[in-house]
Amino acid sequence: MHTHALTDRPQQLARPVAAGRSFEIGEEDFLLDGEPFRIISGALHYFRVHPELWADRIRKARLMGLNTIETYVAWNAHAPARGVFDTEGGLDLGRFLDLVAAEGMHAIVRPGPYICAEWTNGGLPAWLFADPAVGVRSSEERYLGAIAEYLEQLAPILVPRQIDRGGPIILVQIENEYGAYGSDRRYLERLVALNRAVGLSVPFTTVDQPTPEMLEAGSLPGLHKTASFGSRSLERLATLRAHQPSGPLMCAEFWDGWFDHWGAHHHTTDAAATAHDLDELLAAGASVNIYMFHGGTNFGFTNGANDKGVYQPLVTSYDYDAPLDEAGDPTEKYWALREVIAKHAPVPEERPVAGGAAPAFEVSLELGVPLLEVAEELGEFAPFEAPPTMDELGRFDGFALYRTEVEWAGPAVLHVAEVRDRAQVLLDGDPVGVFARTHRTHALALPRDGRGTLDLLVEDQGRVNYGPRIGEPKGIVGEVRLGEEPLRRWRAAGLDVDRLDAVRPRLRAGAIAGPSYHAGSFELEEPVDLHLGTEGWGKGVVWVNGFNLGRYWSAGPQRSLYVPAPVLRRGENELVVLELTAAPCGVVRFLAAPELGHTDF
Repeated sequence: MHTHALTDRPQQLARPVAAGRSFEIGEEDFLLDGEPFRIISGALHYFRVHPELWADRIRKARLMGLNTIETYVAWNAHAPARGVFDTEGGLDLGRFLDLVAAEGMHAIVRPGPYICAEWTNGGLPAWLFADPAVGVRSSEERYLGAIAEYLEQLAPILVPRQIDRGGPIILVQIENEYGAYGSDRRYLERLVALNRAVGLSVPFTTVDQPTPEMLEAGSLPGLHKTASFGSRSLERLATLRAHQPSGPLMCAEFWDGWFDHWGAHHHTTDAAATAHDLDELLAAGASVNIYMFHGGTNFGFTNGANDKGVYQPLVTSYDYDAPLDEAGDPTEKYWALREVIAKHAPVPEERPVAGGAAPAFEVSLELGVPLLEVAEELGEFAPFEAPPTMDELGRFDGFALYRTEVEWAGPAVLHVAEVRDRAQVLLDGDPVGVFARTHRTHALALPRDGRGTLDLLVEDQGRVNYGPRIGEPKGIVGEVRLGEEPLRRWRAAGLDVDRLDAVRPRLRAGAIAGPSYHAGSFELEEPVDLHLGTEGWGKGVVWVNGFNLGRYWSAGPQRSLYVPAPVLRRGENELVVLELTAAPCGVVRFLAAPELGHTDF
């Protein structure tokens, strides 16, 4: 069974961080209570890990020799709408930081507001850009006003958990690799002022890639500069020292792996080479934050995307080839980095125990219902003369459905000005074709002579998280034409495909093709981590007991989805699949181990 046993000896709760301590940036070192202190940190994003597994992951960080946990704060996860700030369950940042403190560790918090993190929209709420005049990562006043509200909502969590008030937080980062984006010094100054105004008193830092241009554009006098890199440590530290002449050197993102895009290969890095670069960094006296210590998962519709001329959405897994894998097991890299850290700092004698193989079994999906049949229950349709964007529909992730009536004679071509990011075209429920941003398709030949209901099922495959396309709207952007004539009189709605309560009563036996839900159940003697295989399926989304595991796609490289044990239960468990492209094989296979895909070796 694949469980989360932590060690092979009795566990003891580490001593909590003491109250009323001080943390400063000295002339040569970080100073903890006036004494030199080296930060050996690891990145662990609370919003990518099931909350019942936070303690497990944090403890395994300490057992690798880390003394600090770093996390971003995903503004858009907490604030799905303006005026809302959710801190329940997996968004309980306060509880996460308290668990860090209970393990005797410190914390670095990076509240952005922009975080990148391969997270949808780089962490910025999509609703923020409903007004196209709102600035992005700039000193524009409406943008700054929203940030002020965000920090005021965050302050009750962060301020009392600073080290001088008995909490774990020792550093707060301002923005994130801003030098790769812009050089608005007033923006950075205002961010510093806003963070100080809500009561954050610990030292502030910035991080940039170690080039002279980025280090200068991304920081301010008085903010301690750190760098992000994953190799050639001494060379990169020398560049950083040239731009940060005093104080401790720190690599605030030591890249030990990388992320994956759909349709590409699975990225891995050599454990020995990573260990060598970390050894050089620590031998030089620098502090470090290992990015990532544990990557986790882009559950639901939270994955980001890159677009440097080609749109590339990220996969569901954020395993990152990190020392602790997606299921929380130590890897070869974990032991290699632990050995290096032990040369430079104390490492606990306790060793984490890896879980065994997960249960392998099959589940029959005997019930189903076409998505179009339940669409009216998943969204509120409204009339539009021209197709609106998903943002105008108030839907900021997932799916939207656009519907109109058409009639034509002879050869015809359907044109879409732009689709973000994928539109399945159906005529009277029958699949006709696909418009895909990844393939830059804008035209589709229709069958000769026809009439009926034209549906465009649009999927937001992940908002761009890096570069100038942050904040762009999703859905249909611009005209839809049949031949040369613009199509009018649409009905459209954002679809809340997570509303399984509306789907369950409509499920029935029998084969169903096209975009459709499929359901089945399976029994467990006890909740354990599972790996759901997706080989043989096309494209879609999976829920287990109502929990959205994320997307799958035959484009690969990912061929399985991680199922955390806490979402499962003893006895009967529900499995629901929304398959978008084809009739399924009717069987889902759970695997003994994850399949993250082929590498480039």
